[in-house]
Amino acid sequence: MAKVAVIDYGMGNLHSVCKALEHVGGSPTIIKSPVDPDAFDHLVLPGVGALGDCMKGLHSRKLDGWVKSWVNEDRPFLGVCLGFQALFDYSEEFDTTGLGIFPGRVVRFRLSHPFKIPHMGWNSVQFDETGNCMDDVICDSNYQFYFDHSYFVKPEEEAINWGITEHGERFVSAVRRGNCYAVQFHPEKSQAIGLQIYKNFLRL
Repeated sequence: MAKVAVIDYGMGNLHSVCKALEHVGGSPTIIKSPVDPDAFDHLVLPGVGALGDCMKGLHSRKLDGWVKSWVNEDRPFLGVCLGFQALFDYSEEFDTTGLGIFPGRVVRFRLSHPFKIPHMGWNSVQFDETGNCMDDVICDSNYQFYFDHSYFVKPEEEAINWGITEHGERFVSAVRRGNCYAVQFHPEKSQAIGLQIYKNFLRL
């Protein structure tokens, strides 16, 4: 059974993420401070709310550098929603500096009618099927994932782009490099197809 560290930085949908991980055979433990990384097999950084609050929570708990070290050592990592946006250099949301693991910015949707902000609800993702997390995931528009966000990432490196979604414009909704995966949508709220992504992540 995979031992999964789930980061608590003072906000986030920890309960639903842990329940999803348990459902697919993981053993999640919520952590609030740096721990021995060898005690865990996988790391999940979930999140809801504002990225500024997320980064303040990570910094105050000394988890920002710890997360960067985990990812840079190519240990299995999954960022969800804010945990995805936090990987980049900078966000327009409250002029926030991110972890800087990937070069790029997080910007607000600027959309006209009929597209609404936030982008909330079900939408499809056009995946690059080369990611290991894609085992047994059928990549077509019949599968929908649950989104809830007003900001989206603009990576500088096209090579990390893993999934593309359309909401008034095309935007990157998932990235991956090595054993680091991150998604804008919420797998734990995306029914069976979302649970399959968690299950595949635990196989890394």
